[in-house]
Amino acid sequence: MRKQRGVTVIGWIFLLVPVAIVLYAGIRVVPEYLGYYKLVSAMKETASQLKSDETLDAKTVTRALERRFDTGYVEAVPAEEVEVSRDDGGTWTMTADYEKTVPLFGSLSLLMSFNKSVAIE
Repeated sequence: MRKQRGVTVIGWIFLLVPVAIVLYAGIRVVPEYLGYYKLVSAMKETASQLKSDETLDAKTVTRALERRFDTGYVEAVPAEEVEVSRDDGGTWTMTADYEKTVPLFGSLSLLMSFNKSVAIE
């Protein structure tokens, strides 16, 4: 009599359940990362646009960022929540620091923390 080989149904369950959980988590997380990359792109484009402006102030940077957010459909964080500051050397910096909570199932959620600074040089 030959001994049977292969994966049993229980073996398939133990194999596929973790894969399904990771795939589902990935499906939930990817839109947040896409929003983050759109935010970073808008910040870099705004910095590039304003780099030769000698009369910059925080309000001007925020308004330019707001326009870029509107045209680029950036919804990760409002432009008013992006911190605009000036260092001692006169360089303006835009900093987006925020967290997103993505619910998975039941009371289980993923907390993602994003932090990006872009200098206007």
